[in-house]
Amino acid sequence: MVKIDSHQHFWKFDAIRDSWIEESMSAIQRDFLPEDLEPLLRENRFAGCVSVQSDQSEEENKFHLELAENSEFIKGIVGWVDLQSAAVEDRLSYWKQFEKLKGFRHVLQGEQDRALMLKPEFSKGISKLEKFNFTYDILIFPDQLQYIPQFLSKFPDQKFVIDHLAKPYIKDKKIDGWKQEIERVSKFENVYCKISGLVTENDWKSWREDDFKPYIDTVFNAFGSKRVMFGSDWPVCLVAAKYEQVMNLPEKYISKLSLDEQEAFWGLNAKEFYNLD
Repeated sequence: MVKIDSHQHFWKFDAIRDSWIEESMSAIQRDFLPEDLEPLLRENRFAGCVSVQSDQSEEENKFHLELAENSEFIKGIVGWVDLQSAAVEDRLSYWKQFEKLKGFRHVLQGEQDRALMLKPEFSKGISKLEKFNFTYDILIFPDQLQYIPQFLSKFPDQKFVIDHLAKPYIKDKKIDGWKQEIERVSKFENVYCKISGLVTENDWKSWREDDFKPYIDTVFNAFGSKRVMFGSDWPVCLVAAKYEQVMNLPEKYISKLSLDEQEAFWGLNAKEFYNLD
């Protein structure tokens, strides 16, 4: 079985640039590099990973590409580009030369304009991705799910994936609203969903495995086994859980699926979505 971690991060910690890593997250206020992750992947029988941007700059793309040059297990990179720039097509053309750069992401969850993805300039940028066979990771909070069907309707052939289940309110045990919205989004067959980021949306100190079941059930029932993939969200997950604990969360659900469906979840869906070698 080929296993791919579809969502993790690397950084050289900078307190100003990485201000989102607050004091409550002191466990990850340090550098995290390939040599930190590789043993965890090996121990848990993962063939590789997809490294995802955390800083919104093109320097971030260069940083990840340099790491990937010396780390064969980094199979793909989700970078950043200014989608609202008039020069976005030129920038996409430039980044296409780097084989491991598979797609892009914008931190929509942090935008003051909660419907930024509907702006004409943003949509114009998204419309250029398909030409270069780039994917797009949708990073949002539940309040923004209401805008996603309108956004998706413009791009029926663009490959999208929802990061972290759109961060449902697991800590508050709220599922209504999010559940209905995620089901609406799942109707778009060009959209996948990552089972990732679960532990950080719960109480970091006192979460239980059963807390996550309704949310995992919802995503599998909505998207089906061919459009769901595993992501650890390492090292962010370390504020609440070890790598092995995060990996174990979906295992009970997965165990009742066919072997083909299990293989799809653990690696084949990510491989297909990101066009990984």
